[in-house]
Amino acid sequence: MKRFLQSEVGAALLWVLGAILLAAVITPWLYQGGKWLAATAEARELPALIESVAGSCGRARIDRFYDRALLLSALLLLPLLRRRIKRLRHETHTGPDRRKRYPWRLIVAQILVGCAIAGGLLWAMGLWLETIGAYATKPTPPPFGKILSKVLIPAIAAPLLEEWLFRGILLGLWLRFAKPITACIGTSLVFAFVHFLEPADGTVIADPAHPLAGFQLVGKILAHFTDPLFFSTEFVVLFGVGWILAWARVRTGALWFSIGLHAGWVAAFKGFNLFHVAVADHPLRPWGIGSGLSSGLMPLLMLAITVGVCHFAMRCFPANGLSHASR
Repeated sequence: MKRFLQSEVGAALLWVLGAILLAAVITPWLYQGGKWLAATAEARELPALIESVAGSCGRARIDRFYDRALLLSALLLLPLLRRRIKRLRHETHTGPDRRKRYPWRLIVAQILVGCAIAGGLLWAMGLWLETIGAYATKPTPPPFGKILSKVLIPAIAAPLLEEWLFRGILLGLWLRFAKPITACIGTSLVFAFVHFLEPADGTVIADPAHPLAGFQLVGKILAHFTDPLFFSTEFVVLFGVGWILAWARVRTGALWFSIGLHAGWVAAFKGFNLFHVAVADHPLRPWGIGSGLSSGLMPLLMLAITVGVCHFAMRCFPANGLSHASR
């Protein structure tokens, strides 16, 4: 354990734990500040942007404030992580990773192929679920502005940020400490855990402004992981997503194919939800298909098919992303 904590990956996991705890401390104060802003906006006129933020704060529950506090905490603690890693590398005489330069055509090809595989298979599963009555088409299509803000922007921003963080930084550090299979499993567990740092539906914190309200919320979040339905149909699916993304990064030697896969899943998931509505009383729910295309046993089957397709697709790319001629 001591050797693990003194490794770069140990420093990264301590950074995640520190961000979770710091967010618990910040959350009640952020909650009080947000509600004060909402009350101020109701009492007098403010600039349009601040009015919009105040309206969101007025509607938000404490778990929403925890999400924002977690992001803020991670950013605040990031310089400490960088300093710790720099010190560990100095002590072990390990220099920074040397970045390989990839031809732009290879980059574009990996992103597009990954996006087409992940998005195509997920959307196809959604259409099949529609044919058997698990989903129904919404009567009116969403406006283009909503498609842009709810689908296209997240499909670009989320993969770039999360792949850089989880498969770039965290997996890169873990690969220095352990074998690839161990590193992929470890980072995938962290990836799934961080994405479900929210309490179960209906969770209530009696006094969200109490200084310990953030820690009460963290306790309820951890209790959520003991629910067999949640663990089997949601956590395991996102762990599978993380494992595929990590495996693709190790297999190709770069983030581009993983970014494409991630973008395809986000675009298909959010796009399908914009055009369709779930049928609540369908026999497949809740185990076969959960509240969305990202939970249930059917998405697990889709992920297994995705692994097979990706295995053959990545054979078209040079090993580790480069041909011998380009090295």
